[in-house]
Amino acid sequence: MTSGKIRWGILGPGSIAKSFAGGVAGSRTGELVALGARNPAKPGLAETFPGARILDGYEALLADRQVDAVYISIPHPGHAEWAIKAAEAGKHVLCEKPLALTAFEADAMMHAARKAGTFLGEAFMYRLHPQTRQLIELIKSGAIGEVRMIKSSFGFAMPRFMPEHRLYANELAGGGILDVGGYPVSMARLIAGAAVGQPFLEPDKVVGAAHLGQSGVDEWASALLTFANGIVAEVSCSISLDQDNVLRILGTRGRIEVPDFWFAGGNRDVGPGRIEVIRSGAAREVISLGETRHLYSFEVDAAGEAILAGRQEFAWPGMSWADSLGTLRVLDKWRHAAGLEYEIEKPAKRVTTLSGRSLRTDGKAIPKRAIPDLPRQASVLALGFEDFRSFSSGSILLDAYFEAGGNLFDTGFVYGAGYTEALLGQWLKNRGVREQSVIIAKGAHSPLCYPDVIAKQLAQSLDRLQTDHVDIYFMHRDNPDVPVDEFVDAMDAEARAGRIRGLFGGSNWTTERMDAAIAYAEKNGRQRPGALSNNFSLAEMLEPIWPGCITSSTDAWKAWLTARQMPNFAWSSQGRGFFTERAGRDRTDNEELVRVWYSEKNFGRRDRAIELARKLGKSPIHVALAYVLAQPFPSVPLIGPRTLDELEDSLKALDIKLTPEDVAWLDEGPERRRA
Repeated sequence: MTSGKIRWGILGPGSIAKSFAGGVAGSRTGELVALGARNPAKPGLAETFPGARILDGYEALLADRQVDAVYISIPHPGHAEWAIKAAEAGKHVLCEKPLALTAFEADAMMHAARKAGTFLGEAFMYRLHPQTRQLIELIKSGAIGEVRMIKSSFGFAMPRFMPEHRLYANELAGGGILDVGGYPVSMARLIAGAAVGQPFLEPDKVVGAAHLGQSGVDEWASALLTFANGIVAEVSCSISLDQDNVLRILGTRGRIEVPDFWFAGGNRDVGPGRIEVIRSGAAREVISLGETRHLYSFEVDAAGEAILAGRQEFAWPGMSWADSLGTLRVLDKWRHAAGLEYEIEKPAKRVTTLSGRSLRTDGKAIPKRAIPDLPRQASVLALGFEDFRSFSSGSILLDAYFEAGGNLFDTGFVYGAGYTEALLGQWLKNRGVREQSVIIAKGAHSPLCYPDVIAKQLAQSLDRLQTDHVDIYFMHRDNPDVPVDEFVDAMDAEARAGRIRGLFGGSNWTTERMDAAIAYAEKNGRQRPGALSNNFSLAEMLEPIWPGCITSSTDAWKAWLTARQMPNFAWSSQGRGFFTERAGRDRTDNEELVRVWYSEKNFGRRDRAIELARKLGKSPIHVALAYVLAQPFPSVPLIGPRTLDELEDSLKALDIKLTPEDVAWLDEGPERRRA
């Protein structure tokens, strides 16, 4: 930094980049020093961006040591890639809206910034204009009573359908929802929050619709947001339809109207600020702020102040990370309701990681181990990913897990109504890593827990997975009314046909049924069941989380697993939140935690996990996961992170090496005092 100012570089020239440059020129904290352009010889760049060195390409901008912060103004699909690369290069980032195509992408961007210690902000310039703060003060003061409804739009009409224009281009994520829909959505959330004294509020329900035009992008769209405090927000956007673009806030004693709110009643250069308050029986009150500063200078200074103060996020009313994620989650739901998925989000086009690089295959953070009768070594942690419903969202986590060294994937016929298997199949084919991966499949779930279901469901699973075999297969439940030999015969037949090429066994099976199955297989020349997938954790499950579930955390079970040396792929291996702050002797708000895990014996284990975690500089949940890994039998925890932060946090458990004495002390307490 020179003279205490942030040295800005602009990544990608364009009309909004020009406006941002004007904002930098009018700011107190910044100066424009460079522009990264794919075509640096384009006429007019030097005149449009005076004082900026014109660099050849985006990489050159990120490599420039004279640049402290980068403003990203390229089309939406490049936001995540270049924000991540900028963070990795140690650059602060202010990224044009939308921050990313989805909340999942934005979360990955925040993960990169968090690791790098850099600033990341979403450039909704209206949020930093003084008009916004004035509006919030009116709401908080009760100027129109209690807020009941919000009506907000941002829409305009392009001259005609222009397939070459970014707003109509499917490959550039065009359309109104992503380009301008975030303005009314973020504003509605801000006002709903202000009405209850919070920075923002998330809607309980989002109902959306849109007209998808010739290129498959939304040309006009509307959504209805309902909030827990009773506020209803009607939001709309368009690129092919003029709208009045007046923000209306309706309360019990009047309403507020703000014309052309998004530009503070002005244009991209100056927004003077104008708010109108209309009360029943009273004259219309006009509040004019008379601002003369450049419209974009406010966000430049807000970003600069955050960077100079060492903060990684905007201060309120700027868009914090949680605020940006909340807005994008609404846009995700809106798009889903409208059936809008861009071609660039589908497997055929998304062939690299989110950072734009090929998938790395040499990860070592997650070690691998040999498991008896499994032809390929498997990572010590298995990944479950049932929560994802699109390739673009799920591939972010799958990529990160694989690049860390993970190759063991947990799926099931019923997971996500089959989508989990389909997603994994798409990813394995897209990334070309089927031969390096180990797939766990499950079938015969209640109520269809019968031998003749196994072949039928496995055939469908293989079709979804786009492979001719799985490596590990579990019956998802047991049916004690069916002789165990019939199940063994059915699974053995699939192994002989080559559709199971490793282990098979039972998920949620008892020791008695497993012993009987093994005895039958050995006596009759069948492949013996060689694995289990039962619950196992430091906390003992007191009653089943779901009907038909079995825990293997009891002393009798541990003795059986050790004697048999039976591999157990442990679900809920971290106690489903019992070892986090969600649980506690005085915290009884979570019905599942109380019902399934709360006992004095389990709390004693939790206390010891907390004690050991403090000594090791880890968290209790890390100790709980390390406990599962340190068992005297092959024990493979199944983890289900939803974000990259959660995945990275789980991997911290791999740094903990527990001795048999540590394991016994955690389990049994003071009589096995840890040295």
